[in-house]
Amino acid sequence: MIPWEHLATSEIPGTAGEMKLMRRGAEYSIMLGRIELMNSRLSGSEEALANLSCAAIADHKAPVILVGGLGMGFTLRALLAVAPADARIVVAELVPAVVDWARGPMAHIFAGSLEDPRVEIAVCDVRSVITEAKSRFDAILLDVDNGPEGLTSEANDALYAAKGLGEARRALKPRGVLAVWSQGPDERFAARLRRGGFAVEEARVKAHRGKRGARHLIWLGRR
Repeated sequence: MIPWEHLATSEIPGTAGEMKLMRRGAEYSIMLGRIELMNSRLSGSEEALANLSCAAIADHKAPVILVGGLGMGFTLRALLAVAPADARIVVAELVPAVVDWARGPMAHIFAGSLEDPRVEIAVCDVRSVITEAKSRFDAILLDVDNGPEGLTSEANDALYAAKGLGEARRALKPRGVLAVWSQGPDERFAARLRRGGFAVEEARVKAHRGKRGARHLIWLGRR
């Protein structure tokens, strides 16, 4: 068994927590303590988040899409594969080091996606982008933390609270879509979405591209 190699550590802004970038052969992992936040082998549900979101706004002209969380770039790469040439994609990433890792040791995973002319990287809290917007986005994709049950930052919880969902709804254009990735089901969050005025669909998707393994959940809330 190839041992894990510790490549880098970064503080998480506004918290006492730290993220670690690890590598084992061709496999990469981002860890919070002993908890794995993401792994380069598991990209299926992040790609599904992008594909389902784009399908939901397929009739929108020149869509503007906000992605909360850069991660290992799987959502972004999937978006670029299906979004039209006139799309604009804003990616808000809270941790500056994650962007540095994307341009450094994990550049081959990102495969030039950060340089695509449709992409803008904003190193900030995605909520700050949402609260400043009004009817700006055709879709908002939240791939932040572990979903509504956060791990890395208490501030992330505000995204999924009633107030945060109201802010997201105001930031969306008419018929816009709020898409939320989650590690697993959360009936209370689904109920908050509905109370917040969203027409809600749920999709269970594979974490891995193969036939077996864990499944994650994606909510699509239509304004």
